[in-house]
Amino acid sequence: MIDRRVSALCEEAGIEVLEGTAYPRLGQTRAHKSILRIIERNGEGHARLVLATLADTANNRGCLDEACIWATSDMVRKFHPQIEKDASRWLDIWDRLPLGYLQYLSQELRGMIKQREALDGMLYRELRKHYDQQDLEQ
Repeated sequence: MIDRRVSALCEEAGIEVLEGTAYPRLGQTRAHKSILRIIERNGEGHARLVLATLADTANNRGCLDEACIWATSDMVRKFHPQIEKDASRWLDIWDRLPLGYLQYLSQELRGMIKQREALDGMLYRELRKHYDQQDLEQ
């Protein structure tokens, strides 16, 4: 059964939550248990930002699996001060991230390291490049 908080946050973000083994399409996820754990660990506001980061940015509605949702949560926690300073910049950066490609690359490391951790490293590098570049321009 899907927790009502997860359903509400996903509906707010325009994400359809699936149960069972159906293969998710764009804008759909089966990772409702992961979203619930994120809510329980970091609160609904954090989970809302994670889902908005993926749902409201270009080409990321297909990246709503467990590893990607957790990695996005990790990056929201890491870059929270920058997000607080300028949330629109955060979303703009995510519009330009090749998230699907990074997710694909991280899958090549299965069996060696966890996909979430591989994706974390790649996302951190990409985000750091964007933030460092803008800091240099100021």
